[in-house]
Amino acid sequence: MSAVRESITKGVVSPWRHVPSTISRPEYVGRTRAARWQGGDIHDAEMIERIRASGRIAAQALAEVGRHIVPGVTTDELDRVGHEFVLDHGAYPSTLGYPGSAARPPFPKALCTSVNEVICHGIPDSTVVHEGDIVKIDITAFKDGVHGDNCGSFIAGEGSESARQLVEVTHEAMMRGIKAAKPGREVNVIGRVIEKYATRHGFESVRNYTGHGVGPAFHTGLVIPHYDAAPLHTDVIAPGMVFTVEPMLCMGSEESHEWDDGWTVVTDDGSWVAQFEHTIVITEDGPEVLTLP
Repeated sequence: MSAVRESITKGVVSPWRHVPSTISRPEYVGRTRAARWQGGDIHDAEMIERIRASGRIAAQALAEVGRHIVPGVTTDELDRVGHEFVLDHGAYPSTLGYPGSAARPPFPKALCTSVNEVICHGIPDSTVVHEGDIVKIDITAFKDGVHGDNCGSFIAGEGSESARQLVEVTHEAMMRGIKAAKPGREVNVIGRVIEKYATRHGFESVRNYTGHGVGPAFHTGLVIPHYDAAPLHTDVIAPGMVFTVEPMLCMGSEESHEWDDGWTVVTDDGSWVAQFEHTIVITEDGPEVLTLP
């Protein structure tokens, strides 16, 4: 299937969509970089409930965008659906205006649409979704001072058996990684579990892009690897911690490069990728998913 569908190329990006002044913006909007978070990754019950509320909006937005993923739709139209859904729920789409690194332009859309060999950070544009494409939607909602972040992979139409397997294995890898996030363990155990499961099915786990702490900051600085990174990443999982688990699995090699738009990341060999993501909180009994509709 992937040999029939031509490689993904840059399309035309439409102008930024309007956000009413009544919607609160994250601190980084309009700035060249996000402020460095100093508050840690363990939050109190009140903060966690606010993250849960933002996470619920993000999860509902993801499901709504997913319903529109059919052959013939443009990724820009998917952005419109997500943008309007988040605003209708009194939240701000966190990626809109997120600063780029090294003086690159800010992200111009309300969500990321990463199709087929695009690993992550795909910019919605005039690209038309084809039958069988894997479309990754990464959408985050900011409300009441906190972010809720999630991602899902959708197949447009029927899709091939190999594409369906990749999507299913990636989702299961995420869920196994989440289950492994128990208090007292190092965060690296999450990646160890994910990589082991991916390898069993012949897939590679992307190393350059990781999960992260999330809450009042979109990215707190905490790194959650999706591969066995030992002896690195020795942060100990503790009750009250909030972070994302978001593996990206490739049919071929995970080696990648970034387009000159400063955002879009694609596999070097053109192999297809799936991704899933949840924001979770650690309780005394283990992990709890916050990005549920």
